[in-house]
Amino acid sequence: MTREEIIEQVNGLLSEEFEIEQSEFTPDASLKDTLQLDSINLVDLVALVQITYKITIPVSELHTIKTFSDLYDYIEQHLPA
Repeated sequence: MTREEIIEQVNGLLSEEFEIEQSEFTPDASLKDTLQLDSINLVDLVALVQITYKITIPVSELHTIKTFSDLYDYIEQHLPA
């Protein structure tokens, strides 16, 4: 899966899940602010990524995922071979 495919798929999933226009999603935008994440929504986001991509995001690594670009990077780096 290419980075462009990851970006397209992630943006589509997040737009549908959080009912926010994809035009709001820029690489440097804050996930928390853009998606208006509270602790419950954060769990939803993590579950969505884990189910869709079959990867686990440990709680200890959540703090490193602040922007959309960080999320794309994390998924790209942890996709099963």
